[in-house]
Amino acid sequence: MDRTEKQEVVTAVRQMFQDSVSVVVTHYSGMTVSEMTDLRGRMRQVGASYKVSKNRLTRLALADTNFKGIADMFTGPAGIAFSADPVAAAKVAVNYAKTNEKLVIIGGAYNGQILDINGIKTLAELPSLDELRAKLLSMLQTPATRIAGIMQAPAGQVARVIGAYGAKQEAA
Repeated sequence: MDRTEKQEVVTAVRQMFQDSVSVVVTHYSGMTVSEMTDLRGRMRQVGASYKVSKNRLTRLALADTNFKGIADMFTGPAGIAFSADPVAAAKVAVNYAKTNEKLVIIGGAYNGQILDINGIKTLAELPSLDELRAKLLSMLQTPATRIAGIMQAPAGQVARVIGAYGAKQEAA
């Protein structure tokens, strides 16, 4: 890899850091290509991504970002999970690490705040943005449904009274 290629990699990784809200650093020693493909696919499904790059180039990319405090985590075979959603990358990484012991979570950062492995696990337990939006929407729709039911109840009662009155008139 020549100097210009290295500069391009540093620029691309720096851009990924700048576009992300949360970052999870992992060690992937011993993972097969199919396992890495599976992990990357799971990350893509939730809008996150997983990247492997040279540690030295990653440390250079971290220099001008909010995540510069995690530079010490890049030793050995390190991979980075990026996400604009605060919990998506952490959730996928933690769940995948439960089923595959070759993926080891080292730590990470959220909005520039450095997190250890317990911080990443706590972040993974939080609901995602989509889940929060769904809960908020259901909370907003519930009162509207109740109001519609209440508004329809008097009209239904009036219709039943008129129907009963009509049936009574026919019987007479």
